[in-house]
Amino acid sequence: MGDANAAVHIIDIRNCQNGADQPQHDDVYNMIVRGLKAPLNAKSLPTLLLYNERGLILYDKITTDAPEYYLFGAEEEIFHKHASEIVQIMQSRSLANSENTSAQVLLELGAGSLRKTSHVLHALAGLVSRTSTIPSVTYFALDLEEREIQRSLVQLLNSDVGSAIQGKIEAKGMLGTYENGVAFVLQGGLQTPLDSSAPLGQVTQDADITKPSLPEQPQLHMLFLGSSIGNFSRGEDAQFLRSLPLRAGCGDTLLLGLDHDNDREEIEIAYNDPKGLTRGFIMNGLKAAGIALGNSEIFDPSNWEYINFYDKGSRAHKAFYKCLRPHHITIPGTQEEVYFSKDELIKIEMSLKYSERDAYVLFTDAGLRPIQRWMDSTSRYSLWLLERPSFAFPLLSSPTTATEEIIGKKFGVPSMQDWQDIWNAWDFVTLRMIPSSMLLEKPIDLRHICLFYLGHIPTFLDIHLSRLLQEPHTQPEEFKFIFERGMDPNVDDPTQCHPHSEVPKNEEDWPSLSTILSFRERVRERLAKLYANISSGTIQLTRKIARVLFMTYEHEGFHAERTGNGTIPPPDFTIPPWESLLASWKAAPEPSSPTIFIGATIVTLGIEDIEADDSVKALDVEGYVFGWDNESPSRQVSVDAFRISWRPVTNGEFFKFYTGIEKDNAMFPASWVKYEDGEIGVRTLYGPVSMTIAWDWPVLTSYDNLSVYASVKGGRLPTEPELRVFMDKYASGYEGGANTGFRNWHPTPATTGVESHNGQGHNGGVWEWTSTVFDTFEGFVPSKLYPGYSADFFDGNYRVVLGGSYATIPRIAERRSVRNWYQHNYPYAWVGARIVFDL
Repeated sequence: MGDANAAVHIIDIRNCQNGADQPQHDDVYNMIVRGLKAPLNAKSLPTLLLYNERGLILYDKITTDAPEYYLFGAEEEIFHKHASEIVQIMQSRSLANSENTSAQVLLELGAGSLRKTSHVLHALAGLVSRTSTIPSVTYFALDLEEREIQRSLVQLLNSDVGSAIQGKIEAKGMLGTYENGVAFVLQGGLQTPLDSSAPLGQVTQDADITKPSLPEQPQLHMLFLGSSIGNFSRGEDAQFLRSLPLRAGCGDTLLLGLDHDNDREEIEIAYNDPKGLTRGFIMNGLKAAGIALGNSEIFDPSNWEYINFYDKGSRAHKAFYKCLRPHHITIPGTQEEVYFSKDELIKIEMSLKYSERDAYVLFTDAGLRPIQRWMDSTSRYSLWLLERPSFAFPLLSSPTTATEEIIGKKFGVPSMQDWQDIWNAWDFVTLRMIPSSMLLEKPIDLRHICLFYLGHIPTFLDIHLSRLLQEPHTQPEEFKFIFERGMDPNVDDPTQCHPHSEVPKNEEDWPSLSTILSFRERVRERLAKLYANISSGTIQLTRKIARVLFMTYEHEGFHAERTGNGTIPPPDFTIPPWESLLASWKAAPEPSSPTIFIGATIVTLGIEDIEADDSVKALDVEGYVFGWDNESPSRQVSVDAFRISWRPVTNGEFFKFYTGIEKDNAMFPASWVKYEDGEIGVRTLYGPVSMTIAWDWPVLTSYDNLSVYASVKGGRLPTEPELRVFMDKYASGYEGGANTGFRNWHPTPATTGVESHNGQGHNGGVWEWTSTVFDTFEGFVPSKLYPGYSADFFDGNYRVVLGGSYATIPRIAERRSVRNWYQHNYPYAWVGARIVFDL
């Protein structure tokens, strides 16, 4: 057992504010008054009233004695089974850097009784190799009630867990709101040496947190459990998570609990148990409101009853006080009268539930990246471990950073923030993942050296800006001769290649990296100036200008994906916990049958984006969707009925095929590697992983290889129209969790075909082969801005691929008219395939 006389240090952070818009601790009175003065059935009381000292005790009783409230039990089950695993992954950066667990902080928002947290602390103590008079890890339990914090911490320290953490983890309290806690960290509170010698229950006032010459902030791990994020409204939940002081590349993490969008009946009874414990908890909020107003008896409980319901459409559980008879109250202080009608509702709590799509929308909008996820045994609840990535791409449906009505729309003109996002990705991939020793080497035999692509991207942009604006090229002008165009030679005969730039033959003749980067910055400044001139009205945005901006932006997006060959692992991202991920992949549901029937239909391919109309409809820009020349004009195609596999061919399936009797009919995939002992692994940016790990990932290999596989299995690869029909119906998209936009740096198992999601899911993060030859079609007109973009490859060697890989930017992966292409025998593409069976 721990020390029964252990001191509890509680820091009062209620004066920490993140901005003028944050409510003060003593502003609860005004929050109540504002809520009560709202119109009929729009009245509300702040949810925090439920969590006073008595409310926390009542809530703890719910978690103990009301099994219908499954959220607590589900989360506790996950911790019981996986606490050590969670902590290991949470600490992976420290462990990998041999830092042990030095200078770390765990901050729990809304700590409560610490029953679940004790599992985490016990597991973390096992990773701390030695005890110390000054423990290297500090745990802060943040909550609203001082005596409850004290009670919970004393109980923890006097338990077996208290003994386990002694000398390894120092447990402290924080008195304040979530917002106070965020502000405390942002203002340097974790960097300030804190006096831990305060007597039992003493609260230290920290009104002035910001101090000069603060040391570096320790690694921060935040815990936000109990699906408490669901108490925010949609949008506000992401806004709050965005505000969390998690730093990219520092090993900071967030462990977040999310309740699923479960059945209505089990959700409603979870919040209104037969014993009436939840009712008692909710009704205590009326008493708390009275106390805050200055009259504890102002709300007569006989005038009110508790009702609740789950709104399946908005996936939100709502709790109300229902007025039983007409009456009024007089607000102390203001003497204002508030009238209540019979059956009028006052909202006290909302608890959002999260579908798969909701979860990924939340994380993406909050600028967070999932590292791993754990579910309870009933699949009703999840714990997510998240980090702040060094770069990320926002949601396409609701860009939050565009400042103009036209610029920043989903598939229209990219905004300046869109450019900053792609630059962040490009600079990360090229400057942080390509070692200097590789710059003068080719990533693969069929491409230029790596340095070429660092010059090619800004040169391509500069060339098109100069043509558009009729201005001189950015210096050095000769870059346009070296870097204008890359190459894609014939796989069978590399001497055969489309027109491309003539590059230096000797290493010493290439421009230096510093010269290229200086050029890049000047070109970016030139682009920013164009946007500023458009914003000010100095230059009017026309379709031609918009098209050049679209084209140069997506050009960089395509290259950000293709530059990933032969690079080092991405720094600042948590290394995938392969074994843990494998366990969750194996536990994931699978389709009830391997294929799905698709009925005969007519599908529309492409869009109506006619470049020749840019001069005729020069100002028709708002809401306009741009595409590449091979996407237009749109055309309708009849598709016969067929069956298609729910998921692409996996490494495991192709491995069985390749190592079986059909070995002579297939080529060894370039995405695989053979070890000296004969074992086969799968290449990733983190180095090869075992075939066991990548068994259910889509296999990345050539069209020829997969076509042979499909034929032996009695099928074929789909045509472009067939695959388009399937994707239109079953692809979940970026907002639905698709493995695109660098969410991961590797493929994952596909998720399509699960009944609970109506078959919708993703393909694991790969482009998909079609049997359609990339060629001209009726109505095709080569782009005048980029004449050879498509036409140079109409030689019969290329096949259309659809979708997008894990490294494809969302804007490209989501536009359904996008058609990419690779040579049928090109071995290095991040492309897989699913099989079609004729009826």
